[in-house]
Amino acid sequence: QVQLVESGGGLVQAGGSLRLSCVASRSTGSFLSMGWYRQAPGKERELVATISSGGSTNYADSVKGRFAISRDNTKNTVYLQMNSLKPEDTADYYCNAKLLIQPIPLRTNDYWGQGTQVTVSS
Repeated sequence: QVQLVESGGGLVQAGGSLRLSCVASRSTGSFLSMGWYRQAPGKERELVATISSGGSTNYADSVKGRFAISRDNTKNTVYLQMNSLKPEDTADYYCNAKLLIQPIPLRTNDYWGQGTQVTVSS
């Protein structure tokens, strides 16, 4: 079983910054990929950013140039640095980890943290 624990959320004014952290119960390098998703009230959960085991990153268009995902395998931690925050970034942010079960056909197990709330005031 994998546990993911997020922290770093809070209330910030528009234009401000926050850094989210996600600590995993096993080496972050052991996952196929890790990422951050968010869910605003009344909306579907959406991808924010992912980082692969090889270090490749992917971002939602809405956060490109403002958010940065990174990983420190020595600390079993994935980070999401969020700059130039906007009110529309307000959501619960969830850490995700994909563990490879079988390469062909591809099968993964998904693990989720409990979420951390981010509120951006205008």
